[in-house]
Parts: sequence; structure tokens; C-alpha cells
Amino acid sequence: MSIRPVKRLVRSKPTVEGAGVRLRRAFGFGNTADTDPFLLLDDFRNDVPADYLAGFPWHPHRGIETITYVLAGTVEHGDSLGNHGAIAAGDVQWMTAGRGIIHQEMPKGDPAGRMHGFQLWGNLPSRLKMTAPRYQEVKAAEIPAVTDDDGTQARVVCGAFWGKRGPVDGVAADPVYLDVSVPPGKRKALPVETTRHAFAYVFAGSGKFCNASGPLAVPTEGVG
Repeated sequence: MSIRPVKRLVRSKPTVEGAGVRLRRAFGFGNTADTDPFLLLDDFRNDVPADYLAGFPWHPHRGIETITYVLAGTVEHGDSLGNHGAIAAGDVQWMTAGRGIIHQEMPKGDPAGRMHGFQLWGNLPSRLKMTAPRYQEVKAAEIPAVTDDDGTQARVVCGAFWGKRGPVDGVAADPVYLDVSVPPGKRKALPVETTRHAFAYVFAGSGKFCNASGPLAVPTEGVG
């Protein structure tokens, strides 16, 4: 088995987006060569409704895909194609902006006022920049989950992993998008094709990523 070196360790940074949503940015709007074709990853986690309820009102996208994954609370959405609804804990919204789309995303939180989710931006290849916009909404029950013998769990949003295939399809980059939970004190090797870039975002707990030159510790959440 080949063990690839970890290129860099990055801590997410607080920022404000939309109409005043306070969130943390893992990467984006800089050098994203190591995460290509992904351009940005935001963690919008908050238990203060005033810090997220203003949301992300109507705004345009073009030439990219936006992937929203919710862990707590709900996000109401609508777009210029006529799609509208809400995604809740465990749900995914995968929008291909293509030649252009206008949409809005309005986080509402759960009954306790908590909101947590992620948005990932994927770049479209030049040949698909002007493709027709496309929208996919996937409910939590549609996302396969698999548990390994050591208790490691993975939800497979997109791509193939451990004999399961995620429900999101037709994505230009053909990525593998996983939500993985490794039990405390366990060591786990996850297969990644050597032709792919890979990144992990630790949003709960801590861990070490071991490579050819030694382990890199991730002591707290919010590290990609």
C-alpha cells in the first residue's frame, strides 16, 4: 500500500458571508492547487440565530458546482430554475451552476437554535462551463452508510466506497465525498486513488494523519 505524504495542515478561519452569516472557511479564494477541482469549503456552524438567519439571499453562480451538506438545522433554498424546498440534517443539495443560475439559501436552525452545515464549491472543466444548470436534492435516507469491522462509519454522498455508491451522479469531476467517523483510539487507512487529490476536514474530535515523514497531529476541530 502506498502512503502519500500530507502536504499541508490548514486551520479554518472565521469569516462573514452572504447577508452577515458568521462561519469558518477551511480553504478558498487563494491557492487551491492542492484541492483542485474544489475551490472553497465553508463550515457554517452556529448556535446564535442572529449570526446566521440573514442567510444567503438571491445571488448568481456560474461555471461551478455548489454542494451543501447539512448536519443540524434546516436550509431553505430556491433557484431561478423553479426548484425550491428545504434540506435538513443529513440531506445534501448539489447544484451545477453551468452557464448561470440565481439561487438563495436561508439557514433556519433547529428548535434549539443550532445550525451546522458545509458548503463546498467544485470547479467545472472548461468544456462544461456553459452547460445547462442542474439541481440535485438528496434526502438523508437515500445516502448509504457502511460500518467496518472496527466500528468506523462512512456515509457515501458521491462516488464509490467500501462497496457502496453515493446517490449524487453525473458530476464532472467524479469525486468521492464521504462523511467518516473513526472510533476513539482507532487507526484507519482509507483508500484514495493516487491520481486524485484528497483532503480531510476534521469537524469533531481530533486525530493524527500519518505519512511517510511522520504523523501530523490535528488537536482540535476545524482543520482541513
